[in-house]
Amino acid sequence: MNRDMERYKEFSRRALLVGVGQAALFAVLGARLAYLQVHENAKFQTLSDKNRISTRLVPAGRGEIMDRFGVPLAINIQNFRAFLVPEQTDDVEGTLDRLSKIIPVTDDDKQTVLAQLDQNRPFTPLLVKENLTWNDMAAVELNLPDLPGVSTDEGEARSYPLSKATAHIIGYVGRVSEAEMTDDPVMSIPGFRIGKSGVEKKFDSELRGVAGQIQEEVNVVGRAIRELSRTEPKKGHRLTLTLDADIQMQCQERLAQEKSASAIVMDAHTGEVYALCSYPSFDPNLFSSGIPADTWEDLLADEANPLTNKIVAGQYPPGSTFKPITAMAALEAGVDPNTHVFCPGYYTFGDRRFHCWSWNRGGHGSVNFESALCQSCDTFFYEMGHRIGVDAIAKMAHRLGLGQKLGFEIPGEAPGLVPDQAWKLRVSKQPWQQGETLNIAIGQGQTVATPLQLATMCARIVNGGKAVKPVLVRSIEEEGNQVPVPETLGLRKQSLDIVVRGMDMVVNDPRGTAKRSAITEAPYSMGGKTGSAQVRRITEAMRAENLKPTDIPWKFRDHALFIGFGPVDAPQYVTAVVVEHGTHGATACGPIAHDILLAAQKRNPSKIHTVDDAVDEAVAKKPPAIAAKPPHHKKAG
Repeated sequence: MNRDMERYKEFSRRALLVGVGQAALFAVLGARLAYLQVHENAKFQTLSDKNRISTRLVPAGRGEIMDRFGVPLAINIQNFRAFLVPEQTDDVEGTLDRLSKIIPVTDDDKQTVLAQLDQNRPFTPLLVKENLTWNDMAAVELNLPDLPGVSTDEGEARSYPLSKATAHIIGYVGRVSEAEMTDDPVMSIPGFRIGKSGVEKKFDSELRGVAGQIQEEVNVVGRAIRELSRTEPKKGHRLTLTLDADIQMQCQERLAQEKSASAIVMDAHTGEVYALCSYPSFDPNLFSSGIPADTWEDLLADEANPLTNKIVAGQYPPGSTFKPITAMAALEAGVDPNTHVFCPGYYTFGDRRFHCWSWNRGGHGSVNFESALCQSCDTFFYEMGHRIGVDAIAKMAHRLGLGQKLGFEIPGEAPGLVPDQAWKLRVSKQPWQQGETLNIAIGQGQTVATPLQLATMCARIVNGGKAVKPVLVRSIEEEGNQVPVPETLGLRKQSLDIVVRGMDMVVNDPRGTAKRSAITEAPYSMGGKTGSAQVRRITEAMRAENLKPTDIPWKFRDHALFIGFGPVDAPQYVTAVVVEHGTHGATACGPIAHDILLAAQKRNPSKIHTVDDAVDEAVAKKPPAIAAKPPHHKKAG
């Protein structure tokens, strides 16, 4: 009996232990269940909703781009589109064929839709055609009973009202390529467009805005059943540029008289750009809607490079427009301002003779800094280069804005090049030769600069030696772009005054190389510097032939350049003009600079502060007409 009692007690203890263990286990399970149901409820609710809720992005309207007075440069317009839902038609190709008899659906459009059939679910709408007219839209709507699966909607398309006149500045938008795809989910929206060039590209994130969201309840295969919630998209910021559309259009129209040219007008004190033109141009609206293949091929094949923004990306030997830099370098290096050099039409260095452009008429005689600039005497600047050396010239060129990017707000800015001794040793492992300095002193040799840099250089000279930089964006939305006060370059006023007087004489002295381009309409005036830049070396044999420019193939003719400012007494506006293969800066570029500087001074955009002021200005006086291109006169660069 005692043994039975012991067995009973042993069993009871084991049963108690098992019971306690079971109770502990159920307690843990209960606690875990309570934790999941209470504390983790939101998480699992979300996970459950994801099985039945689909989020769809809605692209935001792109921000507009305006000129300084509110003239639209890039806007959004209605974009009527036709879609096709494959599962709603038994014959996709047949439906497309019927649709093509109503609206202009090409074979390429059809192939694009057919190629997407296997890449998308059958209930996903496929874009067939966009940029339809209102009549096209109405015709499709009228025939919908015979077009199973076809639907229409209204979206937005980018439009550029001034078209070719601002193409190189504003740029254009286009569909996202594989190389441009990022983690941003908005990039995967069918038909979504981003900035491809110009301001559209540089400020794409600001212009793009913030996409909205639509939450929809979907069934097991992903088909939308009903809309649950919607977050409206936030439109992109409005961009206001420093451009004056009036001056921009006049400038572009004036350049259209050339085969290939560029020009910029900017404020000498603030750097604000009023006009920036490159010709030939292109229609950016074609890129927004889908440019035809043959048009694209024509643009690529054009030797005048219409797709290139020559102001920021064109790099040219500056020719004689570089001589103000050599003059400033010599004066700042301590050369006597009253120095005279005799020019017999050439400069002898060692056993070699360097010709002045006036070699065939006996030279310029005795010239100083002002008269050498006035007559563009190569001999004087050969001598200055020999005296001070290439490094002093290069240092001054960099101070005045050449040989470096200026941080301008358009992609594709080229840095240019100003060589010196260290550069040559680094690039070619060869020491610098003194003869090379002579070429650099007159803007030839390896030196290249963009028109943007040449305009900046001119501004820094005529504004009293302030390190102004070009500015294009005036404000983003309501946030004004604070233009920093430019630093002082530390150049002596006497040096600057001498160079400015010489540039005044270039236009307004009877001996000046650009005297035919002088502004004679009071109270307006201009000064400047002409330039001609060789694109190939002229041999003695070629010089002896004395060929006319028309006898030389276009692509081998010298480039023509001009930098200018106005008015002379209180410079406010500066310009740089380049006519590719235009031969002579005086005859090809001087008249263009005359026209656009006169237009800028008459309109005087730096003094107009509001849109109302601009309207009053337009009413008070008719905008200056573009002058006809004067006949060419053989004249020095």
